[in-house]
Amino acid sequence: MSERVFNFSAGPSTLPLEVLEEAAKEMTNYRGTGMSVMEMSHRGKPYMAIFEETKADLKRILKVPDTHEILFTPGGATMQFSAIPMNLIGKTGKADYAVTGNFSTVAMKEAKKYGEIHVACSSEDKNHTYIPAQKDIDVSEDASYFHYCSNNTIFGTEWQYVPETGEVPLVCDMSSNILSMPIDVSKYGLIYAGVQKNMAPAGAAVVIVNKDLVGNEHPLTPKLLSYKVMSESDSMNNTPPCYTIYMLGLVLKWLDRQGGLEAMAKLKAERSKYIYDVLDDSKMFIGCAEKEARSDMNVTFRTSSPELDDKFIKEAKAAGFDTLKGHRAVGGMRASIYNAMPIEGTKELAAFMRKFELEN
Repeated sequence: MSERVFNFSAGPSTLPLEVLEEAAKEMTNYRGTGMSVMEMSHRGKPYMAIFEETKADLKRILKVPDTHEILFTPGGATMQFSAIPMNLIGKTGKADYAVTGNFSTVAMKEAKKYGEIHVACSSEDKNHTYIPAQKDIDVSEDASYFHYCSNNTIFGTEWQYVPETGEVPLVCDMSSNILSMPIDVSKYGLIYAGVQKNMAPAGAAVVIVNKDLVGNEHPLTPKLLSYKVMSESDSMNNTPPCYTIYMLGLVLKWLDRQGGLEAMAKLKAERSKYIYDVLDDSKMFIGCAEKEARSDMNVTFRTSSPELDDKFIKEAKAAGFDTLKGHRAVGGMRASIYNAMPIEGTKELAAFMRKFELEN
């Protein structure tokens, strides 16, 4: 463990050490097959067993109802920025978007290619440091869906409630906080998440879609972006991201051993509190997000100057705290503390921050 740093990267992010060690043991010979999972036919019995068990575990852990289908799609969450309007906007030709950070902005701009987009709420007026209240959301009755991003990795804000949208299906990008807490999947028309933050190595997205929404895609929708095609082929219309799905399966087993989503929710609050307590007490460090909207997954902060920020990042790296530099769009620092971050990581980072403040 001493050879490993505390990796605060926003994604691809840290993975559980137990999972990495298990994957290493199985790298060249998966359970007596004489081959790596990377080498297997995706339609062979050994791999199909991995695939089906991973899907079943995800369904069980997230309590996905039978009304919804789980898809494993290539391209990460960004590809879904196109797939979602292609598949869903056709009902009325219109959709609502909540713009509360970088990725919801990119998703909204992409959706404009396929229909009429209404910005139902935005936090752009304060540089995305807050989450709009329910009363400030202007939901269109004729929207085909309402899209929001539940956690904003770049700006360090997280929705603390599920928006009420009436009869309009709720679509949520949960890339950076899925599996960190229990959720009621039945409230959503569609949930999607790039896997490289809380689930697995990069290379895929998980899509959980209400079956009633499947089958209305635009005629020009590419085959591999069609939820109908992917659903009918059980995500196997072409070779899926096999190793990423295998790694997700190992992560889900690890998550079970930690106590499931209830334990993850408790840990996420505990981990982030160590750093937020420093920010609340500090005369040097300044938290970037408003308190009511703070993310437990991505803590964003800065000092009084870019030079001091750079000094902190450099000294933190030398002390074993890696990838704390903030996104280029906002600067400062960002500590991404997903499920696999040991609690010692934030505890020791908090101690380092206090020490740095005393010395500077």
